This record gives sequence, structure tokens and C-alpha cells, in this order.
Amino acid sequence: MRSFKQQHPVKPLAPATSRFIQLAALCFMAALPVFTSAAAPKWPDRPIRIIVSQSPGGASDMQARMISQPLAEALGQPVVIENKAGASGLIGAELAAKAAPDGYTILLFQDVNTIFPSIIGKLRHDPATSFDPITLVGTGPAVLLANSSSPINSVQELVDYSRKNPGSLSYAIAGVGTTQHLALEVFQQRTGTKMTAIPYKGGGQAIVDVVSGQVPLAALGVPPILTHVKAGTLKVLAVSGRARSPFLPDAPTFLELGVPGLDDINQWNGFVVPAGTPPAIITRLHDEIVRIMGTPEILEKMKTIGMVPTTSPSPEDFKNLIARELERWPAVVKAAGIQPQ
Repeated sequence: MRSFKQQHPVKPLAPATSRFIQLAALCFMAALPVFTSAAAPKWPDRPIRIIVSQSPGGASDMQARMISQPLAEALGQPVVIENKAGASGLIGAELAAKAAPDGYTILLFQDVNTIFPSIIGKLRHDPATSFDPITLVGTGPAVLLANSSSPINSVQELVDYSRKNPGSLSYAIAGVGTTQHLALEVFQQRTGTKMTAIPYKGGGQAIVDVVSGQVPLAALGVPPILTHVKAGTLKVLAVSGRARSPFLPDAPTFLELGVPGLDDINQWNGFVVPAGTPPAIITRLHDEIVRIMGTPEILEKMKTIGMVPTTSPSPEDFKNLIARELERWPAVVKAAGIQPQ
């Protein structure tokens, strides 16, 4: 019995026909990117929002605003700031975490976003997995300050006095769980000292009481203290970080003074998007924001808010920073016995 191939022999294609099919196939494959591009939605094709978890006027809000305009020009769409203050920044973070991962919602993500899980406990979002990082945009040290008339003029004098009089000194903070608060807790743990933290609703109120002498010390960030340091109503004892602050060049770092553990503690701001945002959008945002942060205009504006322009080499680098911060704080919070207010 003959096989199917024997019963139905396949005739070879004529050379001209074969060349036509090959040419048609090549044309189809070449057109695929065009079809794909036409089918994919253009990004961005509408306004983008940046959620800021603080009220208008603060250093973080000002930084988001100074970046928003050049970013809008680069992307060809408006970039609008939405201030969602409240619950120590949790309202804004939760709103961003629930947003569609389409590149139209950006969150100004800060150091405190990695601290509050250790203090509050379970949140309605996970700082480690609810967001895809883009880049850092600014950093600043924790600053240990004293009233200008205080007899304490150095970290060593502070340590000596506190060891002899444990618990007698107090220091003002701009709220429970700020980076500056935890930096001073690390300081106490490393130096064997004991002081009492006095929380305020913001750095401005804390400064008033330190300048007036009602509270002898403070642990704050650079932005709210600069005018008072220049005026001589506050004196700086030390700053965190590996290098001296360009805004406080005469102030030594804790590391210089022999106090370990504070060289990598900083206040910082960065940008993230909801988890699942397309990688191409994240890369575009990263590249544009990093470019903007290096422009002379932004570098000059950053001087007015007391923060150092700092960017991440890649989104992955910023992701690793967030992971390290989330891992660091639980032990510090537990040792200090910090409770939510």
C-alpha cells in the first residue's frame, strides 16, 4: 500500500514563489514592532500626580514642587502635587499603595516610611512590597543641638553630664519616630547615656522651646534650624553621617568624635511608584529625575531647603537602601521602648 506522501507527492515551489513567501515573511516580521507600538498606549498621555504626605510649605513639599515643573517639561504632561498630610505620613502612603500601577501616581517616599512599621506595627500597606522605587532625591543629617546659653558645649561634655545625671537631660524632637529621634536613641545606646525625648508636632515648635531654654537639647534635621544656628540662638554639637554637612561645615560628625553607629543614619527623600508599574516607565522616570537633580537650577534651589541633592545609580540601588532601613529600625525601636503617641 502506498503512503500518503506517495499518493500525494509535494511539488517543490517555483523559485519565484519561494522568494515571494520569504520576502512576505520578512516584511511581516519587520512590521510587528509598528503594530505593537500602535497598539500600546503612549505614556504619559495625561497629567501625573506626586503625592506628598506633608502639608504645603515644608522642605519635602518644596523639593517635590521644584522637581515637578522640569519633570512636566521633560514628559510633556502636567505634574501635579497632591498634599495628603495626616497620620504621620501614612495617609499619603496608603493612597499611593492603592493607586493603579500605570505611571500616573508617584509618591514622595521618606525615611519615616521605613520607621513606622517598627513603631505602629501592621500597616495597611507594606513599604517593602507595595512600591517600586525610582530614586533618592535628597539627604540630610540628624543634628544634635543645644541652647546657645547651655553649659554643654560638646558631645563629650554631654556624655559626661548624662552619665553622672542619668535621665536629667531632655531633648526636643519633631515627633515620635523621626530619624533624628532614632539617631539620638542610637547615640544613647552607644554611649551608655540616658535622656528623655520630648515630642513636638513639628520642628518649628520644638525650636521655640529650645531657643527659650525650656528644653536644653534638640535632635532635628537641617532645614528648620539653619536660621537659628546662623543667628547664634542654637549651637550644633554634632551631626550624623559619614561627612560633615555642607550647611554646617564647622559641626563635627559623631564618627569624628568616636561615636559609632550614626555614620549611615540620614534623613532622606525619594520617589516610588505603586508596585507593578511597567519597568520602562520606572526607567524613564529614574533617568529624567536624576538628570533634573543635576541641573544648576535645582542644585541652587536645594541650598534653600537645607538638603543635599542625592540620587540613586539605579532603582535597584534605592530598593536596597529601603530594605536596609526596614531591617535596621526594629531593634533600635525595641531597645528604646518607643511607643506610638
